[in-house]
Amino acid sequence: MYSESILTQKNTAKTKKQTVKKKPEQKSKKAKSDNSNHKKELDLLIDKHVRLKAEFENFRKRKNKEISALLQYDGESVIKEILPIFDDLNRMVESAEASEGENEDALINGINLLRSKIERFLENKKIEPFGSEGEVLDPDLHDAMMTQSDKKKEDNTILSVFEKGYRYHDKVIRHAKVVVNKK
Repeated sequence: MYSESILTQKNTAKTKKQTVKKKPEQKSKKAKSDNSNHKKELDLLIDKHVRLKAEFENFRKRKNKEISALLQYDGESVIKEILPIFDDLNRMVESAEASEGENEDALINGINLLRSKIERFLENKKIEPFGSEGEVLDPDLHDAMMTQSDKKKEDNTILSVFEKGYRYHDKVIRHAKVVVNKK
């Protein structure tokens, strides 16, 4: 029994030495395999990154071209809509010249028709006029061109309007030019 026990211990020790000797080799092979796998994975990720970068660059260039085209031809639709109004104005002038001042009512009606067409055009484009007599001066909306004194009105009240202001959506595209009361 004693000899079997010693033999078993010797065999176990031998096996442990063999196992210990095999482990570094196995670890080395496994490390090489892991490194190889990681390198392949890294190469795939780098390739994917390069492709995504190129794809994004192409997308950016395409969008810049589209934006440039939009900006270049943005006014085209506005021009197409205003041309019929301009044609009406030309016909009205030709008609007034041909009548030699005989038909003033028709001229006034033509002017009013033209004004209403322009007002509808502006309204459809979300361009709103502002600046009316009686409003209080707002430096963000109005330019005071001159002052007058009217004791019946409060200070900074708009007495008259030279030119209406216009707002496109929420942006002021032209300030109203006004005469303001100063006591």
